[in-house]
Amino acid sequence: MLAQEVIRRKRDGESLGEEDIAFMVRGISDGSVSESQVAAFGMAVFLNGMTRAECVALTDAMARSGQVLDWRGVDLRGPLLDKHSTGGIGDKVSLVLAPMIAACGVHVPMVSGRGLGHTGGTLDKLEAIPGYGVTPDLERFRRVVRDVGCAIVGQTDEMAPADRRFYAVRDVTATVESIPLITASILSKKRAAGVQALVMDVKTGSGAFARQLADARALATSIVEVANGADLPTTALITDMNQALGTTAGNAVEVHEAIAFLSGGARARRLHDVGLALGAEMLRLGGLAADDATARGMLSAVLDDGRAADRFGAMVAALGGPADIIENADRHLPRAPVVKPVFADEAGYVAAMDTRAIGMAIVELGGGRRLPGDAVDHAVGLTEVRGPGDPVGPDRPIAVLHAGGEDAWNTAAGRMKAATVVTGARPDAAPLIYERYGAD
Repeated sequence: MLAQEVIRRKRDGESLGEEDIAFMVRGISDGSVSESQVAAFGMAVFLNGMTRAECVALTDAMARSGQVLDWRGVDLRGPLLDKHSTGGIGDKVSLVLAPMIAACGVHVPMVSGRGLGHTGGTLDKLEAIPGYGVTPDLERFRRVVRDVGCAIVGQTDEMAPADRRFYAVRDVTATVESIPLITASILSKKRAAGVQALVMDVKTGSGAFARQLADARALATSIVEVANGADLPTTALITDMNQALGTTAGNAVEVHEAIAFLSGGARARRLHDVGLALGAEMLRLGGLAADDATARGMLSAVLDDGRAADRFGAMVAALGGPADIIENADRHLPRAPVVKPVFADEAGYVAAMDTRAIGMAIVELGGGRRLPGDAVDHAVGLTEVRGPGDPVGPDRPIAVLHAGGEDAWNTAAGRMKAATVVTGARPDAAPLIYERYGAD
């Protein structure tokens, strides 16, 4: 079998069999398929899509391209559950939700990704914490999940290696926004981690890969159907990404916000509401709560009494970070040398934001990658980010911009202003959670 023949058939709109897909995945994993062929295969799928059977086969092959974790024999006190987001700007839900859920008696082996395209990556945020090891060996990963209740890590060499290589190539070849590739990438990692149930946060809006609600519906349907077809109980919420989630966007600044959220400091309403909605889904799927109200009460309790913050601190310490990250975040997290507010030219209310453009401004600051091997400046980003309905003007900033230098600040400030529409009338509030998919 030749890779170029499989690519040609998919390019011409044919459906691939399990053997074709398994061959390509083996080649992606062992390097016998070149990077250009990986890119061409990704583009062929991007342009022609995949049937549900093809997507299931791709998911299964990528999950089995490495080790699938077996949790039998590990002394777990609750179910193995996970949550995953399709990505957005300022989306730090994983940082707050994993310890919240762990404090409720769930084990969360969360395998996350780096920034992809214009969106921020959970691993990049965590690597802003000195010493935090995002790729522990599997024995340590299991131990932290058992003892702490949660571990947010990246793909190790042993877990879904084909997906890791494919993911990096997609990031720089304009094939990110493919429903079957997103579906297979997410689910292959979850199946490799051995989770028993999954909750998906499918973003829609100007800062999401699925900019239109119809596209988000298609993605949510694909993920739920493929996952449930592979015996992984899954539900999905479609949530809004027409503005940053929370008040920060960047790496270190989002860790700061997450720690404040867990510690009882400022809790942005949208971040709080999305976190509780997703957490309630997880607790219901795991059989720990009979209804939504009970689940939300459990989550609120572990936030208010400090148990969730304790789990985050324990996770960071167990994975190599400082033991006092909760108490002394300012001491450990990096700071940008230039920190100044960006003001609107005229007074009014934020009517809309091009959230994707804001994400790309952060990438250009160095907070994301243009090429797979690029270094990330963890200190840059945005704080005090305003959203639709918030007042701005010459004395009320759109955001505070953290940059590595004056020139970079000036360029990013111009992009922020261009991405923000200001009007004289306050706009109506947009929905935060649009729809739910999955069994009741």
